[in-house]
Amino acid sequence: MKKLSLIIFIIVAFLGNSTFASSVETNSLTKGKWLNKSDGYKLNANTDKTVERYKAITFSTDQTFVLDSVKVKYNGEWSVLGNLIYLEFNDSNVKTKIAKIENDLLVIGKDAYNLRSGAFAGLVNFYEFTGFPNATPGHLLMVLIGIFFIFLAIRYNYEPLLLIPIGVGIIIGNIPFYQAEGFNLQLGIYEEGSVMSYLYFGVRQGIYPPLIFLGIGAMTDFSSLISNPKLMILGAAAQIGIFLTFLGALVLGFGPAEAGAIGIIGGADGPTAIFLSSKLAPHLIGPIAIAAYSYMALVPIIQPPFMRLIVSKKERLIRMKPPRSVSKLEKIMFPIVGLLLTAYISPSALPLLGMLFFGNLLKESTVTNRLAETARNSLIDIVTILLGITVGASTQADVFLTSQSMWIFGLGALSFVVATCGGLLFAKLMNVFLKGDNKINPLIGAAGVSAVPDSARVVQHEGLKADPTNHLLMHAMAPNVSGVIGSAVAAGILLSFLM
Repeated sequence: MKKLSLIIFIIVAFLGNSTFASSVETNSLTKGKWLNKSDGYKLNANTDKTVERYKAITFSTDQTFVLDSVKVKYNGEWSVLGNLIYLEFNDSNVKTKIAKIENDLLVIGKDAYNLRSGAFAGLVNFYEFTGFPNATPGHLLMVLIGIFFIFLAIRYNYEPLLLIPIGVGIIIGNIPFYQAEGFNLQLGIYEEGSVMSYLYFGVRQGIYPPLIFLGIGAMTDFSSLISNPKLMILGAAAQIGIFLTFLGALVLGFGPAEAGAIGIIGGADGPTAIFLSSKLAPHLIGPIAIAAYSYMALVPIIQPPFMRLIVSKKERLIRMKPPRSVSKLEKIMFPIVGLLLTAYISPSALPLLGMLFFGNLLKESTVTNRLAETARNSLIDIVTILLGITVGASTQADVFLTSQSMWIFGLGALSFVVATCGGLLFAKLMNVFLKGDNKINPLIGAAGVSAVPDSARVVQHEGLKADPTNHLLMHAMAPNVSGVIGSAVAAGILLSFLM
């Protein structure tokens, strides 16, 4: 077919020119690169946004040419007939093209190419691969957010073990680089084969959260909960934020699975939020995880105003009787019994609950100190680094800055507030049925969210402000650790309903 088109082209050229003398200077074709900047290149398959990109044609003296069109390089043979240039591609899927030179421009169809030296073309190519031409206002905004996270961690000591890795991850994820649909530099977290993509696999597949729970179990003392099990109700009450936010997300038009993943933010438990969203709404992992960890870090700012609003000054002065001593046998039996009960209620949360109670058994058995030490130190530190940096990097501006993300942040804040108020109000309700020194200080209801141990510390701080001799930390740890269990159970229930 190509030979036939070549014959037809020669006949047409012969009829239009009494001689085959070339009016195109072949030296002008081969003395540099022909550059064209055109629009219409999609950044990736997930967006309709297009940008301008350079493409180049290089003609060689051996009658071959190379067309570099961003995605792929095409090559073929060229010939000159009259004032026309015949481009025959080696790729059978590309039609033969006819070009001509007009006003020092190489014109191929609607595209016009300028002749530039090899050095100039190299500089253009280098510039296109720097971050400057690829930066957008969104990238700059996200970099500022990453710096702000780092500032909060260092200046105010807000969850530095989380916010610094996440902040640096946000910066890494928003360093702009050359992107085009079908073109893979293997740099970004969403580019197959990149190192960041491999590290992000642990987030996408829900691998990191159970390992985090293993470490949490190995460092958590459940004594306060065992000694006063009725405080577990406060941890359950605080999960009301999850289910109310789930309904709110449905009202706003999110799908049931997306709404379930968004609702779990109310538990103030980053690993659980990541685990559930990886199963129900993988495309929303980034905003859900960032929202969950952000509100966990901002516990000292978000909770106190609502604690002072709902709990009266008189109630803040309530002294609770010291927790009873818990035996070693009780500490050993608790993770076993707790695992059986919670896993039977919510088998879908087994990866989280199983690792949580396993880690606690390593700690309380006292015969696996090396394993417990590894789980609560080295292992959880490594996983926290990987999880923080990859979750942060997933906030690539073109993926993260959407109306959905903004709604998720708004719903997350509402969820966290409702969870806090739910714990406080339920603590006040419990006091209606409790007498004498059995009454509880309603402030500890705020610790029902599973931001361990920050919520318990906030309760301690607010209690000391009301009475410098009233220490509530040990009491607050009971609903706090039960909140961890409660959020995992809630996640399992949602998963069972929505999978």
